[in-house]
Amino acid sequence: MRKISPLLVIGLCCVAFYPRPAAALVMSAPKPKFVYKDAAGKKQSVEIVDKYQPKKIVHPFAGNDSKIDPKLRRAATIAEERARAHSLSKCWHYVKEALVAAGVVSSRPKTPLAKQAGQELVSDYGFKKLPVSNPYEAPVGAVLVYGARKAAGHVEIRTPGGFASDFRSKTPSRRPLIGIFAKS
Repeated sequence: MRKISPLLVIGLCCVAFYPRPAAALVMSAPKPKFVYKDAAGKKQSVEIVDKYQPKKIVHPFAGNDSKIDPKLRRAATIAEERARAHSLSKCWHYVKEALVAAGVVSSRPKTPLAKQAGQELVSDYGFKKLPVSNPYEAPVGAVLVYGARKAAGHVEIRTPGGFASDFRSKTPSRRPLIGIFAKS
C-alpha cells in the first residue's frame, strides 16, 4: 500500500478550508428608483442618477468671423477691460461706451432701454441681425440683445471667453434673446 505524504494531506486541508466568497453574499444592491404617477394616473418609476457626468459640459470659446468689422473685436476687448465682477444695472451704458471708444459707431446711441438697442443699431448704425440664435455661436464682438416684459432688458458683447457689459460672465443672460447683431 502507498504511503500518503504528510505534505499532500496538509495541501488538501488548505484547499478544502480556503476561504471563498459565498455565492449568496455576492448580490448587488438594486438601483434606487423614483416612483411617481403620470398624467393618466399610472404608476411610473425611473432610476435615480447618483453619479456626476464624467465630462464637464463646456461651451467653446468664441470664434473670430472675418466678415464682421474688426472694430467690433476691439469693442469686445474694451468692454471686457471695463467690465466689473458684478452688475451695476448699466449694461447698455457700458456697451455704448465700448462701441464709441472702438470707433464702431460715430455717435453715442440714444435709446434709453437695452431691449431697444438692436433696433437702433440696425436703423442708425448699419448693423445687421445675424442668423444665429445660440449666444455661444455668436462671433467675437457681436452685440447680443435680450428682452424683458416689464424691465429694460439686457445687452452684452460676445468676448473670446464669455460675455461682457457692465459685468463679465462666462455664460449668457437667461433672458429671452431678441437677436445677435454685428456690422460687416
